[in-house]
Amino acid sequence: MKYFATALTLAALATAAPAPVPIGGVGVRPNDTAPVYHTMSDFDFQSLNLGLNQEWIELDLFNYGVSRFSEEEFAAAGLGPDDISLINFMANQEVGHAELLTNILSAYGRTPAKQCTYRYDFETVRDFVNFCQRLTRWGESGVYGFLPHLDSRPSAQLLLQSITTEARQQMIFRQFSGAHPMPVYFETGISQSMSWSLLSQYIVTCPAENPKIDWQIFPALNVVNDANLLVDGYLANITHNRTSLTAPGRTVQFSWEAPGKTTSYNGTYNTTVGGNVTDLVPKYAAWISQLNTTYTELNVSSTNNFSATTLQPGGTVFNVTQDDGIVNGTMFVALTTENPYVTPYNLSLLNDVIVAWGLYQAD
Repeated sequence: MKYFATALTLAALATAAPAPVPIGGVGVRPNDTAPVYHTMSDFDFQSLNLGLNQEWIELDLFNYGVSRFSEEEFAAAGLGPDDISLINFMANQEVGHAELLTNILSAYGRTPAKQCTYRYDFETVRDFVNFCQRLTRWGESGVYGFLPHLDSRPSAQLLLQSITTEARQQMIFRQFSGAHPMPVYFETGISQSMSWSLLSQYIVTCPAENPKIDWQIFPALNVVNDANLLVDGYLANITHNRTSLTAPGRTVQFSWEAPGKTTSYNGTYNTTVGGNVTDLVPKYAAWISQLNTTYTELNVSSTNNFSATTLQPGGTVFNVTQDDGIVNGTMFVALTTENPYVTPYNLSLLNDVIVAWGLYQAD
């Protein structure tokens, strides 16, 4: 009876109609155009090539950290041989990610970026893992920001499957830093210009054939009293519950660079402010985290137009819990001349009013 039932089931499957698909959707039916995994516009190429530059620095960074520090230095930071092996494996992941993007970008005879030389400003293992968690933060968020806007949906699917791995890397490096691994409910997305502004300052020289990156670079923003994620007494662990590094109402001190600085890729780029900026003195701090962009007013120094203070905002994402603060984790902050209403899908509209851009270590 068992074999008879199986035969009937196979016969029924052979004559069954295709499974129903609700109305809508793209590329989900047998007669839809077969997926082609290449860029379909210059927007696609520029976005994915920026992503490739991010993968290259991560590959270099992970290998550099493992080669520079001894096992004894890693051990002093609470990291053993298995942890070092994990960082090695993450470097291998970047080899795969770079190969994927290179293959997509190489269609139609175009030249994708090759690996460059980089500069790093850390001197200890703890500083290394902290730098890694910051770099993977903007690497992850930078892709989330452009992913739904790509013309090539098939390419977006492949990139999605690589960036989910980078999300895990960011979480692991927070754990290696002795921090809570994921102190937010939602991971934010940022624009290509926002991501490129953070990445570009660590790139020194590149092969001459590397294509020019068309996204703008904003002047660098420095949080003078930025919190230090590396709290004494908290070494690497799966998770730590610890006192928050910042709080609503905290006075935050900023300084920033004037536009026009030569930077990155053999000194071939210059920093610029947003296209709608007519006055270089910003009025607002834009706090970008989770689903929110929240503005606070700036108090610009009367003696130095490149320094200011503001108060860290409070509030939660949905006002239904107390542990989903809109200012949390490793997040982003911009100084702007206006305070336009933006959402996660159209955050790039903020580009036009940015005077300076940087990271904020909330927790």
